[in-house]
Amino acid sequence: MLRFAPSPTGDMHIGNLRVAIFNHILSKQNNEELLIRIEDTDKQRNIEGKDKEILELLQLFSIDYSRVVYQSENLKYHTQLGMKLLLDKKAFNCFCSDEALEKDRQKAKEEGKPYRYSGFCEDISDEAKMYCDAPFVVRIKKPTSNIKFTDLVKGDFEYKPFDVDSFVILRQDKTPTYNFACAVDDMLYDISTVIRGEDHLSNTPKQIHVRDSLGYDKQIDYIHLPLILNIETGKKMSKRDNSSSVKWLIDEGYLPVAIANYLVLLGYNTPKEVFTLEEAIEWFDISKVSKASPKFDISKLRFLNKEHLKTIDELRLSKILGYADKELGTLAKIYLEECSTTKEIKAKLDKIFSKKDSLENFEDEFKLLKECLQKAPFIDSFDELKKYITQNTGLKGKKLFMPLRYILTGETSGPNLSEIYPLIKNYIKEITKW
Repeated sequence: MLRFAPSPTGDMHIGNLRVAIFNHILSKQNNEELLIRIEDTDKQRNIEGKDKEILELLQLFSIDYSRVVYQSENLKYHTQLGMKLLLDKKAFNCFCSDEALEKDRQKAKEEGKPYRYSGFCEDISDEAKMYCDAPFVVRIKKPTSNIKFTDLVKGDFEYKPFDVDSFVILRQDKTPTYNFACAVDDMLYDISTVIRGEDHLSNTPKQIHVRDSLGYDKQIDYIHLPLILNIETGKKMSKRDNSSSVKWLIDEGYLPVAIANYLVLLGYNTPKEVFTLEEAIEWFDISKVSKASPKFDISKLRFLNKEHLKTIDELRLSKILGYADKELGTLAKIYLEECSTTKEIKAKLDKIFSKKDSLENFEDEFKLLKECLQKAPFIDSFDELKKYITQNTGLKGKKLFMPLRYILTGETSGPNLSEIYPLIKNYIKEITKW
């Protein structure tokens, strides 16, 4: 099966969502299950409720998965397999203090070299360990030969034993480190393909080394997606970029279908510009994803969002906006001339139904018009409305249309009132209330 493995330590990033979407597409194409594995072993960084928020977002994007598991539920297996590596002499107890390790790091830094473990504890005798009361971590012995793998997008990679190092697999409290837990869990759930960001590239040889050391010989395919960059800075999208948060995009009025459309479009030569995930499943080929990092362009997302809003059923659109009237959904589409998100459209509709007390420079006309509209019978067409108002108030020209537009829409400019009025005529008494 495939797996999407988020950590409940913050808002879901668009890069993580892109990984989830590609996992969803591949699971459908290959008829394999998709597992959601919440990587919650870092208790200090976990944020309460973020796991549920992640699952709600996946549901919002119609990402199908067979089940949800929590990495912390597998701690006993992590510990057992760590002990197996110790017994097989493929791992060792490391009693080095934090101070000693930090001293080695500083020395490497001063010499301009990457830090690697010195190997000090690797050959300590069993007898010496028995008499040592110091706390210890468990380190896996570095590999004896190069580790090679092929990334289905980025090509072939080869890492030397020096690159992999003798890294920690169990902390002092015997909880697993990320790479050890991840490698073990991929074994436990029979994962066939791992899709993740290229920032995990250096973790891959370590996880392969763990599985090799445990005698696991099934090949796992890897796909490391290029990181999404900020179009203005050319740097990786960080948590400080509002648009990097999926939750922020949803709150700003971007449709899940449009966000998914854009994330598939990034770094991929799609057969058409506007599409749904269901359509993408038919033609998407993950091996053709660009090796170059794509740049996130919010203006492009706005364009796609507007295009998807145009295709939504009017009644459904009105419900998304907090109403339940097909005609208000039609009105919402008229506002697509100047709006691109549901948040922007909702602001327009809310202004229509907002309380309006006066209009500067048209105070008398405003009052006269409101009183006229409150007393008016139901009027079907805008032309009949204009005729009725002129007959009862004598207003015409700018003195009629400027305050009338403000009373009906809450703004002094916008789409033609002849288009708007037929769609709000059933609400005139509510709109013109004092």
